[in-house]
Amino acid sequence: MVKANTGDADRVKGEIEAIDGVEEAHIVAGDVDFVARIVVDGPAQVKAVSAEGIQGIDGVEDTRTYIAMD
Repeated sequence: MVKANTGDADRVKGEIEAIDGVEEAHIVAGDVDFVARIVVDGPAQVKAVSAEGIQGIDGVEDTRTYIAMD
């Protein structure tokens, strides 16, 4: 889940989708602005995609990570 403080949603979505490991990203209405699904091999890669990739995008304010268990 990605919260952004920018009016340039298409740019942010494109930058999220360009990160290795991101399978899809969607602009949504509600408490967050984007939902991104990533597929990686382990916890270290989750950190790389979320903390180092998505949070590094200009305009991204916050992220919340949920891990699917199945």
